[in-house]
Amino acid sequence: MLKTESISKKFGSLEVARSVSLELPRGARHALIGPNGAGKTTLINLITGHLKPDSGRILLEGKDVTGMAPAARVRRGLTRTFQINTLFPDLTPIESVTLAVCEREGKAGQFWRSLATHKDAIDEAFDILSQLRLADVATRTTRTLPYGQQRLLEIALALATKPKVLLLDEPAAGVPRDESAMLFSVIAALPDDISVLFIEHDMNLVFQFASRITVLVAGGVLLEAEPDVIRTDPRVREVYLGHGHD
Repeated sequence: MLKTESISKKFGSLEVARSVSLELPRGARHALIGPNGAGKTTLINLITGHLKPDSGRILLEGKDVTGMAPAARVRRGLTRTFQINTLFPDLTPIESVTLAVCEREGKAGQFWRSLATHKDAIDEAFDILSQLRLADVATRTTRTLPYGQQRLLEIALALATKPKVLLLDEPAAGVPRDESAMLFSVIAALPDDISVLFIEHDMNLVFQFASRITVLVAGGVLLEAEPDVIRTDPRVREVYLGHGHD
């Protein structure tokens, strides 16, 4: 579904991505880990078009999207969330997700029509919220929701674009520990036809939910393997996990 071929990026003399290649098959649950400054968010920005690589290619379903703008990539099925929520605090979840569905359908500019007239969009939005366990708070103002539910709402907005590949940049960032596992259980239950690449620092969550892991160090791939291999690799322990990690 998604493939990067030797993508590289420099800011002056600082090499933030060094010939990074990875592949996500359909339905993947792939974690991207590494120490701070390893280039994880930079890689997401390169994949989604928020940064332009100096060299290399990005392929979505075999088609080269390297030169496409971020919005064009979204329309082709490549969607992301950010480390910090970008929500409408005074709207309700059902309003926000319905607007996102209308935007996808090219109807968001029809301001002369009441949002309530878009029944199909409302029904789809409610289905998405139900899928992410947000149906019970669909009509609450977003600013009043616990932070974990706000993170899920951002994922709901991403799902409204009907992604084929979903990139999650630290979805549990700022979420209380007792809510993180719930959040990731919802992510794990996303439809099998959506490929997920996520950045996460909580290794318990990574080992529990990822089927494959890529370790980035100083902008380059140190290792890509299954969780059991990552857990015991001495190089990964040295640079990231620590020798006491269990």
